[in-house]
Amino acid sequence: MEIITGKGKVLIMIEQGLKKYFGFHKFKTGQKKVISNIVDCQSAAAIFPTGAGKSLCYQLSAMFLPHMTLVVSPLLALMKDQIDFLLRHDISAARLDSTLSKDEYNQILEKARNGNLKILMIAVERFKNERFRAQLKRMNISLMVVDEAHCISEWGHNFRPDYLKLPAYKKEFGIPQVLLLTATATRRVINDMCHKFEVPRNNVMVTGFYRNNLYLQVSPTPESEKKERLLQRLNESPKAPTVVYVTLQKTAEHVAEFLSNNDICAYPYHAGMADEKREEIQNKFMAGEIDCVVATIAFGMGIDKKNIRRVIHYDLPKSIENYSQEIGRSGRDGRSSFCEVLANRDKITVLENFIYGDTPEKQAINKLLKIIISYNKPVWEIKYTTLSYELDIRLLPLKTLLVYLEMEGIIHHKYTRFEEYMFKYHIEPLEIVNKFKGERRTFVKEIFNNCHTKRIWTYLNMQNILKSYELVERERVIAALEYFSEKGWIELQSKQAIEGYDILKSDFNPHLLGEKIYRLFETKEKKEIERIHNMIDFFESSSCISRKLAQYFDEDIKKDECGHCSFCRTGPAVIEHTIQLPPLETYNYNKLTDEFIKAAGINCNPLDIVKFLCGISSPILVKLKAKQLEHFGILEKYPFLMVKKWVNEANNE
Repeated sequence: MEIITGKGKVLIMIEQGLKKYFGFHKFKTGQKKVISNIVDCQSAAAIFPTGAGKSLCYQLSAMFLPHMTLVVSPLLALMKDQIDFLLRHDISAARLDSTLSKDEYNQILEKARNGNLKILMIAVERFKNERFRAQLKRMNISLMVVDEAHCISEWGHNFRPDYLKLPAYKKEFGIPQVLLLTATATRRVINDMCHKFEVPRNNVMVTGFYRNNLYLQVSPTPESEKKERLLQRLNESPKAPTVVYVTLQKTAEHVAEFLSNNDICAYPYHAGMADEKREEIQNKFMAGEIDCVVATIAFGMGIDKKNIRRVIHYDLPKSIENYSQEIGRSGRDGRSSFCEVLANRDKITVLENFIYGDTPEKQAINKLLKIIISYNKPVWEIKYTTLSYELDIRLLPLKTLLVYLEMEGIIHHKYTRFEEYMFKYHIEPLEIVNKFKGERRTFVKEIFNNCHTKRIWTYLNMQNILKSYELVERERVIAALEYFSEKGWIELQSKQAIEGYDILKSDFNPHLLGEKIYRLFETKEKKEIERIHNMIDFFESSSCISRKLAQYFDEDIKKDECGHCSFCRTGPAVIEHTIQLPPLETYNYNKLTDEFIKAAGINCNPLDIVKFLCGISSPILVKLKAKQLEHFGILEKYPFLMVKKWVNEANNE
């Protein structure tokens, strides 16, 4: 469809499109301005609260853009829900994820290449897949949409290092425009997002965070009474759609079981469950077949269920930003909804321990720097999981560490390739060769000459091809295999991702750089710990909770009291410790640690013991299957630094 220039004509066009494509008669606040900017060939950002219509900003814009809209989305659940919505409105849309069959995956790629898709949704990690990148170069894309765009900012509450690559991907694939979407961004985060994506500040639409249909309740509750208090609340209206948020997977299981045993139709939802089971629970909740989901924080992101009547935080949320997102999933239909926090200070240490577990030790950082200094090949190739185990750094902080080194000009991510390519022949190899002539025929023949077949699967020897056919590049071999697969001549698979980095500088001082990088992690750790305590201060607010929440996101609701929060009704809450923990000295150190130390062997160090006792997983602990040992997490309610001091003292005796 040809784009009409001129603001007036654009506005008329998108108003007509709103009814034509979606059957809506009016825009929600802010949508029209964002969409008109995108249709007018400008980049933009939409900072709308949860449920305020961010998705429509790209969904309608896509219908007026000449080529495909590529949406980068963080969660499978989010993608599925939005794709279902688009398909119901006869809009050609699809998602690429690991649940697809090979045929489904290839069909989607073919539609995208041929211009028969208006919207394609992917996870950010797919950009690193060399097979997908080969396909992406053959697609015409008008717009990149970055959902949960606050993840690009280190000042945001959910920084993801892979998001930092998105501005470079936009340039690499020649995508002319970007639309940034998020529900939670302070002024500092907004400025950071816009700077990295070169979005004009006057093209940022912030609609405000205040929701007058949400009743915000802070209920100080002893840990021992939370289950009964929760049950009492749910029994006020047992069929009202409810999400109960918890911190730990095991808590989700236990609370859901308790509610089920007391005649509440409740199911757990967490990352430890199979994808199929999570999707089944989500679908049944959406359809009204399940009344209550007890979930870790992954549940609900992007899910458009308008009639959620209650969001109850059984455990404290991780931050004010998380709280804002999670309560925003209730009352999207505009009707009154109830949001309650069953608050005490007993599990603050659990939240803090997650943060401490993500800070690499100096020793691990220095070990990585020494690896880089001593590496003498043109490209440093690694597997993230292998390096994670070697350094004993969890995957997310390891990726953050590598991004920090990129920002220091030490390394540069060059590519992601697969170590192993394999395929099944659907027709004879000679028949494939004979479909080509001249140099192409010689090239295809060389590919098959450097393969060997084991019963069913045929394995490619990439290095031999590159050596024997000197003029060819790896990308051409991949493109050829993808073409064979598209034609149905072979069934192609790839395994074992290898990350390639250029080492730009190896003459640095490892001690000084190690100190600098460690300080960055310390600063990040301190900031995340402060987030937790700022959240406690917020819940103990000496003023209107709704107003204070709006002010946190730079919005002034221009009234001192909202009338629909617990402060306005009953005054400030006091959040206390409700469990009296015995002194650590009363525990028998040897009894708690002997089994783990025996499993760890001679490589066991005090920090591993601290993580084991505090219930903090790490690559080493996963390898040792520490969660299956009797005392894993027995001290999770104690502060990490206190347990660390106790363990160090025990080891120095």
